[in-house]
Amino acid sequence: MTTKEKKLKIDISGVDPICNKSKGDDFYDVVNRQLSRRSFLKGGLGVAVSSFMLSPLMAGCTSSKGSASSSAGLGFQAVAGNRTDVVDVPVGYRAQPFLPWGTPLVPGAGEFKTDASNSALDQARQVGSHHDGMHFFPIDVKEGGASSKEGLLVMNHEYVDPQILHASFSPNAPRPQQEVLKEMMAHGVSVAHIIRKPDGEWQLIEGSPYNRRITASTPMQMSGPVAGHDKLITRFSPEGTKTRGTINNCSHGHTPWGTYLTCEENWAGCFMNDDETHPREHERYGVNRENSRYYWETATPGLDETERFNASSTGASAAEDYRNEPNHFGWIVEIDPFNAKSTPVKRSMLGRFAHEGIVFAPAVEGEPLVAYSGDDSRFEYIYKFVSAKPYYKATASGDLLNEGTLYVAHFNDDGTGRWLPLDIENSEFQAKVREAGVEFHSQADVLLNTRLAADVMGATKMDRPEWGAVHPTTKEVYFSLTNNTRRTEVQTNAMNPRAENAYGHIVRWSEDKQQSAESFHWDIFLMGGEAGTHTPNAEGNDVTLTSDNQFACPDGLWFDYRGTLWIQTDMSGELLSQGSFGNNGMYAANPESGELKRFLVGPVDCEITGVVTTPDGKTMFVNVQHPGDRLAPGKFSSSWPAGNGARPRSATVIITREDGGVVGA
Repeated sequence: MTTKEKKLKIDISGVDPICNKSKGDDFYDVVNRQLSRRSFLKGGLGVAVSSFMLSPLMAGCTSSKGSASSSAGLGFQAVAGNRTDVVDVPVGYRAQPFLPWGTPLVPGAGEFKTDASNSALDQARQVGSHHDGMHFFPIDVKEGGASSKEGLLVMNHEYVDPQILHASFSPNAPRPQQEVLKEMMAHGVSVAHIIRKPDGEWQLIEGSPYNRRITASTPMQMSGPVAGHDKLITRFSPEGTKTRGTINNCSHGHTPWGTYLTCEENWAGCFMNDDETHPREHERYGVNRENSRYYWETATPGLDETERFNASSTGASAAEDYRNEPNHFGWIVEIDPFNAKSTPVKRSMLGRFAHEGIVFAPAVEGEPLVAYSGDDSRFEYIYKFVSAKPYYKATASGDLLNEGTLYVAHFNDDGTGRWLPLDIENSEFQAKVREAGVEFHSQADVLLNTRLAADVMGATKMDRPEWGAVHPTTKEVYFSLTNNTRRTEVQTNAMNPRAENAYGHIVRWSEDKQQSAESFHWDIFLMGGEAGTHTPNAEGNDVTLTSDNQFACPDGLWFDYRGTLWIQTDMSGELLSQGSFGNNGMYAANPESGELKRFLVGPVDCEITGVVTTPDGKTMFVNVQHPGDRLAPGKFSSSWPAGNGARPRSATVIITREDGGVVGA
């Protein structure tokens, strides 16, 4: 099939190739393979849980028809699962759409046109598409951040559905230039200055100097060991230090010094490489000979801005083409939300992969900074960064992210684990590299090929590690493993115990002695599944889901200041459209008391992703992504938030209690 005959791949949500083809076992030295899916779900403890487990997550929930539970502070009435095209929240709560895709954000932005006929230039000045991770920065963040009435709401925009983004479009390549540019402008980040009016309503402060769009074309800077590396040389950046744009911005993070971190997840699908052979920094990430997901590289008339998504060797040297352009992506990008003129910086020391997000352990004065990130793809890994220099509040800055050690997780079947260093100076790493017969020339080379380095070290292959959350007081780390239907029975293990794992689960661990330790203890916090799904506990206090709290495909995780864990789901396909769960939603869990309740159900075909509150906990922001992305013939499957058959739009939802109290309490 010729390029001209190819059609755009529009079914892109949650789809990723298996790029980890390493031959190593899921645990490189584990012999205990006897924990079967059947025995686990029936309650066999085996070695799947560790002795450090605290109070178990019990199924002590309140039916949506019952009275609100008074224990553990989850004082709301659970919402029943459903498939209505609204945002459903508990009795006594209010949910309002806010800042939907296309909202005018910066000067010169046109009003959103309901037929989606806005231009690429309009989109560059409007709120982006498919809202994802986000954070609320109080306007007084430099003075301690106590304001709950005014601040900057900063959010990611993960991807686009062309059939929704455009008034009409042709799926055939070559793509029209203006369509491609509009799609590029819909990716990235929005910074919105918002304020709570005396009547309690929130509004965007129009004309604020803080309002900003960051897109796939925004100038950026590379930092850390990879900056200036030969593999970053392009026609745009002959010195290998400058770059352009950020794409596929999924989850996020925020630093102790008040900056925002956006994470590049499924970026590889935006590139193609038609060369006969591919370098490992392409091959291991899924950049291949097929046309890219959107065919941006086929835009006509061509522009340097769009041609860069063709990573083939078309010039005499790397300085004459974009063979190295994919190496500019897969990073974590630091943004100063309070300086709209600042240049975003890609922090290469944090590794290159499909970053779902980044979460920091509570910063301790005089100790190293510690952060965790998951690689959201089947059979990929969980990573940890420990800064080389200690954290001091008075002087902390992004420089702390330029030096340190990047580790990858190895989970033993007995509930213990190790952090394996991806450090070219480390003797253990050097020995593993020699044993594997591969070669790394520098630490920059290690970071460019983070996945390969993790393969060599024998890291644990996971069921799509996504968001992480660190308990504010116990410092336990929680990670969602969304699903992995490609795992076979022989590939199961204690950490990933189910073959054809369609439902996912949540794991947690506790670092030994201190957060920067190289060893830890882990357990499975909660198994996803239908009513009756059982999660065993070493102390005998098992968990069985009910119709009031059954869930599947856990994705977003976030702890509020009270220690409540908020869990968001991202089901797709038949599980979403025909299963027993209803639409995707959000749940509240209290690890100490064992409560688990469904708090929110989203509109049709959406993903619920991104959650944060104001410092006082009385206003919650939740993102609704891609409502209606599954299309019925001739129409959208959702018309949220406008209703009445209107074009669906991703948006933030503002949730408050009618009595003005703390959300979830």
